[in-house]
Amino acid sequence: MPTVVATGTANPDTGTVRPVDDAPVRRWPWRTALAALGGLALVLSFPGHDLTWLAVLGPAALALAVRGQRARSGLWLGLVLGLVFMVPLLSWTGIYVGPLPWLALAVTEALYFALLGAAAAVTSRLPGWPVWAAALWVADEALRGRWPLGGFPWGRLGFSQVDGPFTALAAYGGVPLVSFAVALTGTLLAAAALALARGRTRRRVAVLALVGAVAVPVAGVLAGLPLAGASLTEGGPTRTVAVIQGNVPRAGLDFNAQRRAVLDNHANQTRQLAAAVARGEQPQPDLVVWPENSSDIDPYRNADAAEAITRAAQAIGAPILVGAVVEGPGRFVSNTGIVWDPVTGPGDTYVKQHPVPLAEYVPARSFFRLFSSDVDRVHDFAHGTEVGNLDVGGAAVGDVICFEVAYDGLVSDVVDGGAGMIVVQTNNATFGFTDESAQQLAMSRLRAVEFGRTVVVAATSGISAVVAPDGSVVRRSQLFTPDTFVEEIAQRDSRTVAERLDAGPEWALTALGVGAVLAAVVPALARRRPARRAVR
Repeated sequence: MPTVVATGTANPDTGTVRPVDDAPVRRWPWRTALAALGGLALVLSFPGHDLTWLAVLGPAALALAVRGQRARSGLWLGLVLGLVFMVPLLSWTGIYVGPLPWLALAVTEALYFALLGAAAAVTSRLPGWPVWAAALWVADEALRGRWPLGGFPWGRLGFSQVDGPFTALAAYGGVPLVSFAVALTGTLLAAAALALARGRTRRRVAVLALVGAVAVPVAGVLAGLPLAGASLTEGGPTRTVAVIQGNVPRAGLDFNAQRRAVLDNHANQTRQLAAAVARGEQPQPDLVVWPENSSDIDPYRNADAAEAITRAAQAIGAPILVGAVVEGPGRFVSNTGIVWDPVTGPGDTYVKQHPVPLAEYVPARSFFRLFSSDVDRVHDFAHGTEVGNLDVGGAAVGDVICFEVAYDGLVSDVVDGGAGMIVVQTNNATFGFTDESAQQLAMSRLRAVEFGRTVVVAATSGISAVVAPDGSVVRRSQLFTPDTFVEEIAQRDSRTVAERLDAGPEWALTALGVGAVLAAVVPALARRRPARRAVR
């Protein structure tokens, strides 16, 4: 009579074997619901809802859902969390182009969370699993922010934390350390909940996990004490900076159908500022910042556009950093920041290094045309090759354009290059009255803390802002409303710990997460080989 071998999964606490075809199927509904609740908590923690403290519940829910499960179950549970999180978070991407691009992007981003769920499930039986699970969140964000086509880092845990106890950690390890702290707090809460559910024998574990879950945000608060109250004017010689939000004729994809009106709006707003300066109502600025797409007419080729910018610069008596769309090189156009002097005209430039795939250029155009003919509306933008360090009116400006503020390396490059302040030129008119502008402003606020620099955001239609080095918003505009800010801003040269470490914390935490996966998978594979030989 053949020997019957029991198969199943081992209980990590008792060592007993549970049949494979028994409990997992019954437990999937509540695990799926838990993963969905985790995704919902993440959505609500981001700007637009601003329930920052809910962010820790996302990693907590995923950790509970995948605990003791196989990788394939983790794939499903991670995908559920990713879809519930990313579909609403990225809804602004489809407001004027329909649901297909929006849902395609959201599903693609959710697939990374599926990988995260699988990896978290694999490592969930290891000692110290809350740490490995938190590190895997950083690893997942590192991959998602780099691949493919340069990645899309929207929705990183750290970007939800501009008004919470974890914010100051950005100055010590950048966005990755903030994400890790959020995830670790959540996974420790999950460990505490599991231990409490198992009765008296696990109370000590529960207490230790709860102490850890409290200690992480407390450490964040303490880390913020040296940074608190950093003002715009402290830390170096100051320059008076004017920010112009000229507004657009209307929201939507066709906002630039009246591109001369957009240019005139910014020129007129600048001349109004000049009149206020002449009346003594505003200080004389050393430099003026216009947003991305403030001149979608190439001022190098169009004399009228050049004249409008020159007259505005002469009226205010200061150079203007103009956001322009410039023809060339070759068949491309360039998203360009131009330093426009009132006397000598156009000077130094910065060309956007990371144009947005499928929005500012189309890779594999013939393939994507199979899904939508709208790709042919996209005129390919060139990829800039130089870092955005510019001298504008004596200010050492680090220029990044629009979504570039989401990419760690592009922002750190301008600070490493000597930027005394960071400028984000952006155009959010194509996203209407959605949460996109607020989500992007949150990134600028975290960058201010990360690098100890004032961040100036100039947007065509909002939200424009001036953010102090401690992340607080000093000035902020409303959507689709003309506005002007004039502020004295220190040109700082101090270096935060995060700047010195650069990408080191991210790579270290990624290695920690990947190492945990290998520590779980390699022995399991080694055990399977003898078992397979015995069966044969």
